[in-house]
Amino acid sequence: MSTHTTAIAISCTLKPSPSESSSDLLASQILAALSEHGVDGQLVRAVDHTLSPGVEADMGGDDEWPELRRKVLDADILVFVTPTWMGQHSSVAQRVLERLDAELSETDDEGRPILFDKVAIAGIVGNEDGAHHIAAILFQGLNDVGYTIAAQGSVYWNGEAMQGVDYKDLSETPEEVASATATAARNAAHLASALKEQGFPAE
Repeated sequence: MSTHTTAIAISCTLKPSPSESSSDLLASQILAALSEHGVDGQLVRAVDHTLSPGVEADMGGDDEWPELRRKVLDADILVFVTPTWMGQHSSVAQRVLERLDAELSETDDEGRPILFDKVAIAGIVGNEDGAHHIAAILFQGLNDVGYTIAAQGSVYWNGEAMQGVDYKDLSETPEEVASATATAARNAAHLASALKEQGFPAE
């Protein structure tokens, strides 16, 4: 099976660089876990880029989505990480999902949706409940545009409700989060490698 597998992690934090971000931290941890399985990855903070509203691949003007889109299309695995605000995924995460919607009309040389044979992992952090709800939204949207979701392909951390401790402020990664990260990365790397070897049929 092919061993050269790549990943891109899109952090949908609301905080522009260089502010510290719990979403960035979790995304980095997932990429590190993927690297243990031979996956080369990079991290992008979406809020640092001008992503115009719309559902086209290129909205023109100062839209920077086309550059990020190319990185998404080149990667075998998408690590999609969002903070939790008011029990929902961030507005930045919604913007990225909306821009990915354009891929529904894009096909490869065999007539298949262009994101077939690619794998997605969801990561969610926050000081309130909502992780399962957000994972369900992300999985539905990402699967709809063509991504395959690996078994147990989500990683989340919920802090104590209405408290001020963020994931990035923890002295160490909770064992449950580390275990979930390892499982998601292992399964995603395996699935991505399998799909590179034999992708979904055109008909």
